[in-house]
Amino acid sequence: MTDSPARKIRVALVFGGRSGEHAISAATAAGVMKAIDRDRYDVLPVGITREGRWVLASGDPAQWELSAGRLPEVTTDAGRELAGLNEVDDVDVVFPLLHGPYGEDGTIQGLLELAGVPYVGAGVLASAVGMDKQFMKLVFTGHGLPVGPYVVVKPRDWEHGQSEVVARVQAELKFPVFVKPARAGSSLGVTRVDDLTGLADAIEEARFHDPKVIVEEGIAGREIECAVLGGRGGAAPRASVPGEIVVDHAEAQFYDFEEKYSADSHARTQAPADLPDDVAARVRELAVQAFESIGAEGLSRVDVFVTPEGEVILNEINTLPGFTPISMYPQMWQASGISYPELIDELIRLALERPTGLR
Repeated sequence: MTDSPARKIRVALVFGGRSGEHAISAATAAGVMKAIDRDRYDVLPVGITREGRWVLASGDPAQWELSAGRLPEVTTDAGRELAGLNEVDDVDVVFPLLHGPYGEDGTIQGLLELAGVPYVGAGVLASAVGMDKQFMKLVFTGHGLPVGPYVVVKPRDWEHGQSEVVARVQAELKFPVFVKPARAGSSLGVTRVDDLTGLADAIEEARFHDPKVIVEEGIAGREIECAVLGGRGGAAPRASVPGEIVVDHAEAQFYDFEEKYSADSHARTQAPADLPDDVAARVRELAVQAFESIGAEGLSRVDVFVTPEGEVILNEINTLPGFTPISMYPQMWQASGISYPELIDELIRLALERPTGLR
């Protein structure tokens, strides 16, 4: 009599969602579907439509890939509609591949905590803090970490006192400034403003994505990123080699949504970044400090500026960074010796090792 084979670990890949980054989330799912070890894991693709409906989706990566002139989208026609993960038996771990609000901001993390289901990535509080640029910066400064000057524009501020907001930006910040939705990613709604004449329109553009807006003073320097991976068995987090976004400023002002995802991008990524050893070490040190300051777990990408004088200034942390095979987070770990399939495996193992609830 032979022993029955051990059951594979069942991983629910949750993607799509209600944010403006729906298509990017689907593309991330395609990359993970292709690379995950099918001998070890039983993959359950769960899509969330833009309206918030859950469906048991196709496991064919080609359906979810970005292509010229086509953005993938989860619809109720994509598979059997679900009431939620409670309709799916024996899910061992969830890998949320959602970006932006209703996925990266602690909402789905709270749902999974209530259900007692292990999941990849940061918990409720760290996810919420990492999504909100205002509170992220407050936590960073509370830990003595360096951030650039900024002004927060709350809905009431703008709706009842636009002139006061403009005056405050003029008084507190130097141009150029970058106007951003406070709780969005993938550079959606971000505008570079070189003088006061474009400020109001830029704030309105950002408010289309989020009623709360943040205006950041432009920092002259290189855009450097660093990937952080949680430590096993309570060990300290690990930092990758830094990477760099190199933008052809003759063709593009900054690394916006189009430059990130267009086939005709005027930006390129480079890992490892060409930095002096001491500056690279400072980037990695700050990345881990940022990760620990918000209580992140699993994975995060930390974005910084390196000034011409070698000063390192934190820009932001992304607790569910872009995770397609060509995204910077996997690229930086590839350059550090961990392949994309190995990275997926490590993140799942970290999630299974960690209990839900208070920890």
